[in-house]
Amino acid sequence: MKNHNPENERTKRAYFAFLKEAKGLSEPSVDAAAKAIARFEAYTRWKSFKAFHFEQATAFKRQLATQVGQRSGEPLSKATLRHTLAALRAFFEWLSGQSGFRTRITYSDASYFNLSLKDGTVARAAREDRVPTLEQVHLVLNSMPQMTEVDRRNRALVALAALAAPRADALASMRLRHIDIEAGRLNQDARQVRTKYSKTFPTFFVPIGGNARSIVEDWVNYLQRERLWGLDDPLFPATQVVLNADRHFAAAGIDRKGWRNAAAVRKIFRDAFEAAGLPYSNPHTFRKTLARFGQQICRSPEEYKAFSQNLGHEDVLTTFTSYGAVPLDQQASIIRSLGSRNAEAADSTELANEIIDLISRRKRA
Repeated sequence: MKNHNPENERTKRAYFAFLKEAKGLSEPSVDAAAKAIARFEAYTRWKSFKAFHFEQATAFKRQLATQVGQRSGEPLSKATLRHTLAALRAFFEWLSGQSGFRTRITYSDASYFNLSLKDGTVARAAREDRVPTLEQVHLVLNSMPQMTEVDRRNRALVALAALAAPRADALASMRLRHIDIEAGRLNQDARQVRTKYSKTFPTFFVPIGGNARSIVEDWVNYLQRERLWGLDDPLFPATQVVLNADRHFAAAGIDRKGWRNAAAVRKIFRDAFEAAGLPYSNPHTFRKTLARFGQQICRSPEEYKAFSQNLGHEDVLTTFTSYGAVPLDQQASIIRSLGSRNAEAADSTELANEIIDLISRRKRA
């Protein structure tokens, strides 16, 4: 049974090279485009792209809307439809400019992959995520076991996420050289740490209270002083798996290598929240937890600008860009000083008024 088209495969290779080399997209982004195109090819039974007609796009949209997810068994979400169709639109826009396709596909043909205005609005609608409170985060940390090496690694990983909110892939790829315990600082160096958009930036530990910082300090000291690991060893090493006496695979401490992706990080979070009797919150939600903490504790635009920089955001609020980047030493001083503040006592009215004033001045400029 036919399941590919050699001519299409050559065209797709050229397109994927264009996405990677010319557009600078990451492998996961290219893979997502490849998945969308494969879905369309399967629908057309692998007809040549040169035989494309806009009616194929409209029929494919109708068919896609009836599909269900393999895992959930539920109809595909509007957001999934939007991303799939957007990838196909971009592909056929590119095709319309390629030799051999210019006379067969017009640029406007790709527009038939657009969602309806109604479905597009639904797909873009913001929905409130489940964001854990700091009290829940502390509960999770206190509920996690700490008997074995693996237990201690898992607990330190969640604690570091609470202190600095690096993304899951960044946590999975950090090395010991990227953490400075004395300064309370992470150096998210994109040459080695898998950061979003390959950005390099420092992050200082946010003073959230509790024992998160001591948990991280104990783990780093254990790796350096007891295991005698060096700066290029992983901060959160993978689990070493061996065959036990019953010929079953079992965890046997930590391995001297890191994780290749963030799957293990997410599983650690899932297990930790379930053990604490709380709904699962993924690593990314910790960024929102800290962002909300910043909204409560910061008393001036400068302080909130420092807080947004600490999360690796350049434009969390556009109005704050008029302040420019807060100097690194001042950023560290501001973040550390917030530990002596009472979040409940902070009055956000003054900050809100200053923000409104900034917006007004920006519009007049």
